[in-house]
Amino acid sequence: MACRIAVFGTGYLGATHAACMAELGHEVLGVDIDQAKLDKLAAGEAPFYEPGLDDVLKANVDSGRLRFTSSYKEAADFADIHFIGVATPQKRGEFAADVTYVDSVVRTLAPLLTRPAVIFGKSTVPVGTAARLSALAHDIAPAGEAVEVAWNPEFLREGFAVKDTLHPDRIVLGVDTNRPGRAEEVAREVYGDIIAEGVPFVLTDRETAELVKSAANAFLATKISFINAMAEVCEAAGADVTQLADAIGYDNRIGRRFLNAGIGFGGGCLPKDIRAFMARAGELGANHALTFLREVDSINMRRRARMMEMTRDAVGGSLIGATVAILGAAFKPDSDDIRDSPALNIAGQIQLQGASVTVYDPKAIENSRRLFPTLDYASDMRGACKGADVTLVLTEWDEFRSLDPGYLDAVVRHRRIIDGRNCLDPAKWRGSGWSYRGMGRR
Repeated sequence: MACRIAVFGTGYLGATHAACMAELGHEVLGVDIDQAKLDKLAAGEAPFYEPGLDDVLKANVDSGRLRFTSSYKEAADFADIHFIGVATPQKRGEFAADVTYVDSVVRTLAPLLTRPAVIFGKSTVPVGTAARLSALAHDIAPAGEAVEVAWNPEFLREGFAVKDTLHPDRIVLGVDTNRPGRAEEVAREVYGDIIAEGVPFVLTDRETAELVKSAANAFLATKISFINAMAEVCEAAGADVTQLADAIGYDNRIGRRFLNAGIGFGGGCLPKDIRAFMARAGELGANHALTFLREVDSINMRRRARMMEMTRDAVGGSLIGATVAILGAAFKPDSDDIRDSPALNIAGQIQLQGASVTVYDPKAIENSRRLFPTLDYASDMRGACKGADVTLVLTEWDEFRSLDPGYLDAVVRHRRIIDGRNCLDPAKWRGSGWSYRGMGRR
């Protein structure tokens, strides 16, 4: 049965969730205070790049199932099911998460709720947030305790967000176990088609649900930093981290996914989420439990410095006057997201050390130009590599993975390539007369 749903926040999480809930057949109202963003969404265009999302948006806007507004009053009148999908960035000068936007949604929405409603949080928040917001909603909503707050964390991968929403590997719901209310029933109705596919539905308390997302991100970050630490050891020992990862990845207890050594993770989730997790553990008195995440963070940041060293070595020990081509600006392929992008951070640092740097990325150029206006940008690979003393591959786009060395032979000054994502075939590049270096590879 179709539900009426309001989704607050139309950034990466909110816009994707709103579009996909409409795709499931529900009537959906997306809510945001940014009118320019709302106008673009209402035209069926996402304000960011995500494969397949524009098609889902346009189809559901055209069908009338998906609309957008800046009015909380309209949302409260329209729906009794509300999803919070706003950002929780890192606080300035602190590790902790800034939940200002999440709080603002509840403070603005709750006074307008005059009948029973369920608020589902999807944003990544410090454990304890749901219980706090529940008490707040009960205090300020005319419907009082008939307004329930439950937590339903998201597990989206950029580049696969539509698939991960419509066909997730699990649905997690945290409810108030003292007063369970209708939250589980409503969630099962909203996600009925997905559950019918056999997707696991994990019902738990709100605190556990909040911790599930933090724990998942911490585990993934740890796995990535582990293989990058092994890359450091491999470089010192003359071993090959890619072959090492293949070998240990056959162990079912370990698995091969997320064991790709390189310049480390970035983006809007992993870095700030593991820091917020550490901060919250400290507030709860469990600060020793997560001290290992400091080293996870440190290893990750160290990979950027290592790429700097390798680039400097490749051009003779000094970057002053060198011409460097950077292939990749987004923090990962199939995305235009440059938040905490290792690629852009490395590009900026290389420029600061005296090099001339030109960047090319299939989707992230405009975002990069806004954040790093002093870098040079090219509209294609050959433009970026013109006259390059060394070429760095820093985002593993398929366009770069499949690149033929001969395509760049005539434009570069020196045939030197550093593979920051270990996504190229060393034999192919060396066989074509290029000097190839990977991260933690022989």
